[in-house]
Amino acid sequence: MQLGYNSADALLRWRGSQYFDFQGEQSGLYADKVSRFMRWHRTHALPEYIKVAEDAARRIERGLSRADLEWGYESAREHVKTALRAGAGEVAGLLDQLEPAQFENLERRLARDNRDFAKEQLEGTSDERRKKRVKRTVERLEDWVGDLSSAQIERVRLYSARAPLIAELRDHERKQLQRGLLAMLKSREAGARLAEFTVHWDRNRTPEFERANRAHTEEVFSMLLDLDRTLTPAQREKAARRMRTFAADFAELARNTE
Repeated sequence: MQLGYNSADALLRWRGSQYFDFQGEQSGLYADKVSRFMRWHRTHALPEYIKVAEDAARRIERGLSRADLEWGYESAREHVKTALRAGAGEVAGLLDQLEPAQFENLERRLARDNRDFAKEQLEGTSDERRKKRVKRTVERLEDWVGDLSSAQIERVRLYSARAPLIAELRDHERKQLQRGLLAMLKSREAGARLAEFTVHWDRNRTPEFERANRAHTEEVFSMLLDLDRTLTPAQREKAARRMRTFAADFAELARNTE
């Protein structure tokens, strides 16, 4: 965590250049904006993350409720939105200075991302994709609680069998957002619109996607609540300890203001 976060400014500069191919003075301006964003994030965002992680650890220790899951989901969304708004506010003016060749570079990069997404999420039959989802979910859960029992893995399989496959809908939304971003940039409207566009990425979802996403979230919540009831003391302690490790990492990073 600390190594990755302390390298985040270099990663953001590199990723930004991959997508926007900043040239000359633009590169220096972008580096300054990344530095300002990271200073803001250490000062304002990390202290909030500490509170969330410590609160989450306490909730895990006493056993999770539906209200706890809703709190965690909404907390994550709001903190992501706050960071997106801050980052967009920094970079919006610079993006209004892009040239046609940079738009072409961005389009090529987005097309590559879309191919990668399709390979990971859309290939295979429905049964094959559900099996891949089980594997991914088990791996993520075991990062938090250690090895799952056969009964716990079976509960993950039940979630994957019940929850709708929403990758096609996500793919459609991704491409719609990409088209909207490109249109905004080409019309030089990022300064006026980027922050709201970024924060409200899900504002124009289709009713079909809204229904499917709600159904998927309900199945995830149901699975997590059922699994929580079956956690061994060691599994519960591991999850709470990992959350407190995150809180400690956030605290150490927040102290480093260099």
